[in-house]
Amino acid sequence: MAVDQTSIASSPGTGGGQQSGSPATGGAQQSGLRLLRSRGRARGIAALLGPAFVAAVAYVDPGNFATNFSAGAQFGYTLAWVIVVANVMAMLVQYLSAKTGVATGRDLPELCREHLPRAISVGLWVQAEFIAMATDVAEFVGAAVGLNLLFHVPLLPAGLLTAVVAFGVLAMQQRGYRRFELAISALLGIVFLGFAYDQVAVGANPRGIAAGLVPHFDGSASLLLAVGIIGATVMPHVVYLHSALTKARVHCRDDAERREVLRFQRLDVLVALGFAGLINLSMLFIAASLLSHGGSAHLDTIQAAHAGLGRLVGGGAALAFAVALLASGLSSSSVGTYAGQVVMQGFIGRRIPLFARRGLTMLPALVVLGLGVPITDSLVISQVVLSFGIPFALVPLVLLTRRADIMGALVNRSVTTAVASAVAVVITALNGYLLYSILLA
Repeated sequence: MAVDQTSIASSPGTGGGQQSGSPATGGAQQSGLRLLRSRGRARGIAALLGPAFVAAVAYVDPGNFATNFSAGAQFGYTLAWVIVVANVMAMLVQYLSAKTGVATGRDLPELCREHLPRAISVGLWVQAEFIAMATDVAEFVGAAVGLNLLFHVPLLPAGLLTAVVAFGVLAMQQRGYRRFELAISALLGIVFLGFAYDQVAVGANPRGIAAGLVPHFDGSASLLLAVGIIGATVMPHVVYLHSALTKARVHCRDDAERREVLRFQRLDVLVALGFAGLINLSMLFIAASLLSHGGSAHLDTIQAAHAGLGRLVGGGAALAFAVALLASGLSSSSVGTYAGQVVMQGFIGRRIPLFARRGLTMLPALVVLGLGVPITDSLVISQVVLSFGIPFALVPLVLLTRRADIMGALVNRSVTTAVASAVAVVITALNGYLLYSILLA
């Protein structure tokens, strides 16, 4: 599946769909797409997939563990519909981000810097950095908890060990994007297999699932968790990152080839985020089943869920859970650091070494671990914070992808823009209602 980047990558475009260069030279260049397709159907398709699997890791990070298990333990299957809706939203958002890179040869932060007023671009960068810190709390703390559950390593030393392993994963990115994608995809596969095992072991209530797919809430506490689920599912930093992963992936000679590449990116999104959605639903189903089997409401923390699996199902299920949590934290923390680099370079044209960024962004997580802040509570709150950052990524994405002078032939259709705008409005309204509820409490 490895691909020589130098043979398929194109130079950054100039917007308006002009990714492949000038008309005078574009036809003479070898088509990276045709080169990949010439390798055979299976190998050609596999080489075009990958960016969405990197993005999907962020959709099953430890913050999802916290929000989904809390939702299942407190409200049973009630909020299953929120996970489904959030996942559908995520598919649309990530598809638009992937399309931005394919159409323009630019990533979303770069387009914001080029087409929005400088003050707005800088403001978006500042809030994105704060959101990155909240992201890192969830991912870093989750991996440390995974090490603690597996090997009984104290949380603060476990956090430091997590940093060492994350540095190793990041080193793969510097040796080529394909190695990084394969490593992240393998970790995502571990998470999927872990929860597949646990779901089979625990089982689920079909009638409860059917009832949970009907939209409804159960008080203001369920609304808080619903916003947390959306914040953990639609991740602002991978909205920026996905466009960077597709912007120079394959050299295309014309709009027809760009449309063909985009079809594969659509497949990439459907498959990768489909897996992520199944994992998220499995988290909630497992927690709801543990609640019904154990007759205890004290299963709404990661540690309690792990202990409940071991007590009610067996050590194998608890081991699978801990391994999945560790794989999730390690992969998502590496992806988050990579996304932070894309954000800084795109919005303000500056960059710092990835390892220096990793060292800076992990500090808040180490503080959380060192102070002994309740782990699951800190993870849930971090996801609520992330939800407040989503509109700042979605609104520029919708505004820019609806412009033909930027997107060229791949500009959004009117219905796509309308649906994406509705997603942004719904998320913003949920956040506003949540803030209002908190202020009145």
